[in-house]
Amino acid sequence: MKRYIFQGDLVIWVIFLLLCLISLIEVYSAGSQLTYKDGGFGFTFFKQAGFLIAAAFVAWFVHHIPCRWFKIIPIVGFIPVVVLLLWALVDGTNINGGARWLHIPFTSITFQPSEIAKGVLITSVALVLTTSQRENGAEKNAIYIILTLTGIICGLIVTQNLSTALMILGVVILMMWVGRIPLRQFGVLCGALAVGGLLAFVTLKTLPDDPASPIYQSKITGRMLTWHNRLATDDMDTSVPADSFVITDNNFQKVHARIAVARGDLHGVMPGNSEQREFLPQAYSDFIFAIIAEEMGLAGVIFVVLLYIILLIRAGRIASRCERNFPAFLIIGLTTLLLSQAMLNMMVAVGLFPVTGQTLPMISRGGTSTIITGAYFGMILSISRYARSNGRAALPNVAREDSKATEREFTKN
Repeated sequence: MKRYIFQGDLVIWVIFLLLCLISLIEVYSAGSQLTYKDGGFGFTFFKQAGFLIAAAFVAWFVHHIPCRWFKIIPIVGFIPVVVLLLWALVDGTNINGGARWLHIPFTSITFQPSEIAKGVLITSVALVLTTSQRENGAEKNAIYIILTLTGIICGLIVTQNLSTALMILGVVILMMWVGRIPLRQFGVLCGALAVGGLLAFVTLKTLPDDPASPIYQSKITGRMLTWHNRLATDDMDTSVPADSFVITDNNFQKVHARIAVARGDLHGVMPGNSEQREFLPQAYSDFIFAIIAEEMGLAGVIFVVLLYIILLIRAGRIASRCERNFPAFLIIGLTTLLLSQAMLNMMVAVGLFPVTGQTLPMISRGGTSTIITGAYFGMILSISRYARSNGRAALPNVAREDSKATEREFTKN
């Protein structure tokens, strides 16, 4: 690997390539149903390999772009993303119970606008926090701008993909904390979110059980039935004796995911020998972590978890070395996004969280989502290229940079 070809942080490059390798092995192993459907043993492998190669190329291309130019993304990308989200909400393709997908005309390609919206919003928040920095913290009006942008994006996503909207909101809140939003405003925001979350929980619990209820007939409110069922049913009640436990439609995915994890034990059954891939409908996507646990055992699970943890640690180190606020805020936001998505996928697989439909970044089977994630890795690598190699300043000190420095970022790295 030549440094003038692959620049940026070498550790992050290694993590990216290892995740791609794991994806190639596990998606091919878990995609037995796809192999049967497509009628060719090599089709699933080569298709996933093609997406991963495309993602690697995108990461390589983006990591050569100076990170200061990412400030253009909110300017040229926010309105188009809003239009795409509206389009998906009104006329999106319904896959796996949610109208989250758009079909590209004259092709067989579909994509989720929410995948693009994540990066656009995080870049927008990083830019707002950068331009609002003062000696004593961010300006008071920064939180209103951020909440407006976040409200627009999350409001268009939440009806079809609640978990994604909540995940984005959590990342934005963390970025505001790092960006030194006034503590009083931050406290009021957290209190309001807690009250709103409690009201939403009570509302979902009290919704009718009847799927034919008029409240579920609208495209916008149709997903509420799924949310209500996930809260209303205890599909993994440990008080039920093993010999009388019944697998139903409600607990089907969780039960088989837990069986996969249990079969893995310490050493696993080795790639290609999974049994639960035949039962889990999204074994190659939403439940890929369960298949990794079954085939690679505890050692494989720890290895995958460590890759994401090392990515977080490495990104934090890069952020502390940034001479400017914008790349520091941006790399924190992007890395937190990837880690949050990975954590949700893992928690679902082991039964610690309701089924959400979140994929495991760079490992789960995907097309445009894999490529977009590759672009996010490219942005992280671009920031690592321009981070000060001998910097010692911690992020709270870096954040004291005045907003006038923003003008210089277009001419200085």
